[in-house]
Parts: sequence; C-alpha cells; structure tokens
Amino acid sequence: MAVIAVYNIKGGVGKTATAVNLSYLSAREGRKTLLCDMDPQGSSTFYFRIRPDRKFNTKKLLKGGKHIDQSIRGTDFPWLDLLPADFSYRNIDIALDDMKKSRQRISRVLKPLRREYQNIFIDCPPNITLLSENIFYAADHILVPLIPTTLSHLSLQQLYRFLEEIGESRSKVMVFFSMVEKRKKMHWELMRQLIKKKGVLPALIPYLADIEKMGLYRQPVGAALPQSPAALAYVDLWREISKRMEKS
Repeated sequence: MAVIAVYNIKGGVGKTATAVNLSYLSAREGRKTLLCDMDPQGSSTFYFRIRPDRKFNTKKLLKGGKHIDQSIRGTDFPWLDLLPADFSYRNIDIALDDMKKSRQRISRVLKPLRREYQNIFIDCPPNITLLSENIFYAADHILVPLIPTTLSHLSLQQLYRFLEEIGESRSKVMVFFSMVEKRKKMHWELMRQLIKKKGVLPALIPYLADIEKMGLYRQPVGAALPQSPAALAYVDLWREISKRMEKS
C-alpha cells in the first residue's frame, strides 16, 4: 500500500491530470484506490463530476475519522473513490498552525485510510506550505511532473533542499517529464541531462490536446480515449512508477 503525493512547487505543470489518470489506472488494475483532492481549486473533483458535501470543510478534514468517511464519494469507475476538495482549504495552513503536532496531522488523518485502500493519491496544491510539509511526511512517494525547462529544474532543486531541511529523504521523489513538446530543442537537451539522475523516470507525458480536453470529457483520458497517445503515455508512466514502488 502506498501514499503517492503528486506535487510541484509550480502550478500549470500537469499535476492534476497526472493524479486523475494514475489513480484511474491504479483502480483499473483492481486496486482499491482513493484520490484526495487537496487543492482548493478542486480540479480533480471537477474531472470526476463529484459534488462535495456542503458541510465538509478544512476543520472536518483535519479532525479526520468519521468526517472523512462521510465525505468520501465513489466515482463512475470501479475501485476508485474520491475525497473532494473544499474552497476552505485555501486557509488550511492557518488551521494547521493552530494545532499541536501540526506537521503530522495529515499522517494521522490518512492512517485509518491506509488500512482500507491499496493506493492513496494526493493532488497537492502548488507552493511550499505547512500543508505541503504535512503531505511530505505522510507520503511514501512524491511524484513530481517536471516541464523540461531551466526554471522547472530550479524549482526541483528547491524541493530537494526543503526535504533536506525537514529531515525527509529525497529518495521519496520520483520525477517525470510533463507537457513535453518534442519540437523544442531545449526540452530534449534538458531531458538528456536529467534522465541520468537518480529518481528520474524514463517515461514522459507529451503536450497533447487530448489531455487538455479532459475538462470537456470530465473523465480520465484513459477512459475517454483509451487508445490515444495521451492515454498510452500515462500507461507507460504508471508502469514505471509501479516498478519503482515494488523495489522500494
């Protein structure tokens, strides 16, 4: 069983599309899977056509227990459940800061869910915050979609430094290239440099219109267009991630 946080300091890197598609593929293998939408924008929640409980909010999330159980929703896909986002998550750092042992709160919330689900994915908001720190402690693996540009590489180094500061191992991090434009020479050059690094996966997700159209289909690309290059790219990525998790 694994908790997999899909995270990047930067927004707009394909993080939510990754969380949605990989959780779908995990469930398609017959693994009981939960996707936790922790981003107040609620994009994962939108993609799965889920309406959250109006009574659910940051306070109830951090209490955990029955409040979580009552708020988890089934999706249209077997073995796949979703814990919807709430807009109140925008203030979650304030709520965490007021709590004792606040850096372990998300770990405590997820602990009973670990017994129920084989894989738990977390769609994380961008930036490094107290919530991010909580998620890093709770996660077994931190999956980082990386657009192959210089600034994206710098943000990855910031993540590594932060993990070192809080005493978490960078071995948790799995990096893959996202939104790759094959016609861009700079993309290929940076990928050639980084692919040799430890923790960088060989699979990549190209920049494709079919992934952007998920907002129209409101379902994973593997469900809407199962034979498309986009869907097959996520299958390859999930295969590589599964291999790494088996070895760890």
